[in-house]
Amino acid sequence: MIFMKPKVVLTHWVHPEIVELLQSGAEVIPNMTHETLPRPEILARAKDADALMAFMPDSIDDHFLAACPRLRIVGAALKGYDNFDVDACTRRGIWFSIVPDLLTIPTAELTIGLLLGLTRHMMEGDRRIRSGGFQGWRPELYGTGLTGRTLGIIGMGAVGRAMAKRLAGFDMRLVYCDTVALGEEQERAWDLRRVTLSELLANSDFVVPMLPMTAQTFHLINGNTIKQMKRGCYLINACRGSVVDEQSVLAALREGQLAGYAADVFEMEEWTRAERPDGIPRELLENTAQTFFTPHLGSAVTEVRIEIERQAACNILQALSGERPAGAINTPVASTGLRDSS
Repeated sequence: MIFMKPKVVLTHWVHPEIVELLQSGAEVIPNMTHETLPRPEILARAKDADALMAFMPDSIDDHFLAACPRLRIVGAALKGYDNFDVDACTRRGIWFSIVPDLLTIPTAELTIGLLLGLTRHMMEGDRRIRSGGFQGWRPELYGTGLTGRTLGIIGMGAVGRAMAKRLAGFDMRLVYCDTVALGEEQERAWDLRRVTLSELLANSDFVVPMLPMTAQTFHLINGNTIKQMKRGCYLINACRGSVVDEQSVLAALREGQLAGYAADVFEMEEWTRAERPDGIPRELLENTAQTFFTPHLGSAVTEVRIEIERQAACNILQALSGERPAGAINTPVASTGLRDSS
């Protein structure tokens, strides 16, 4: 009797050691490029697959799952999963797993980097040096320091808390807005104060949303909320692109309501939005004096990405071995031949 290994499809490039790990228990169909495969190509590869390792640009819906009748698990190498139909996975007897914790610290660190890079004109300074025109110190490119300023964090989840912990040493006033209070002990440790959203917007020199993408947070930062901000405020977005209305940001920069905008995430990345923009507004890209952008580098730390991929791979191997994946966020209701070992 010939034993056929289960088939695992990887929608995006992963490190070679992760491919080797999966090959210990499966036939692996990798994506050898660093590009996002078109949806029809992913479907063609996954139609007889037992498992799929998915990433942020992917969108898995019931139609996709119907075309993959052998699928037993979607092992997502990510934390936020609003572009995946978890209920459809559950109905069809498919595990859906995530990697919940590893993106927190790298994202917090990058957000602080965006804050510093924007307020101290680091990119403009770099361009000035590389242009060949630097002849030594000049009284120019004056920026904004952090000491004594107020920074407001909207959403005190894992990343918000990691930011607050790291910013506590910058001698700033830190305020936050969340439906749930942290508790007095933690607030004292990080010198944090909980305020209403209106108070945060009105008094913060720097506003940092740290929110998941939901119907309630979509365009939370819009023309109206920006008008409530302190004039000359800086806005930094490293959570989800569509939490911020980029057109409203553009208008606020033009009018001087915002002094600057930094982002690692963009509205064009919300693949499940039917009306999503097809790019970043050109005027934002051309406004190099007031903006600072990075290409979604939140978790782009080598050892972190390897560990995210490793945990996603382990979730897949657990499911294929008949166990409940450690990162599962659902319990399939249909019979899949898997045992729930929880």
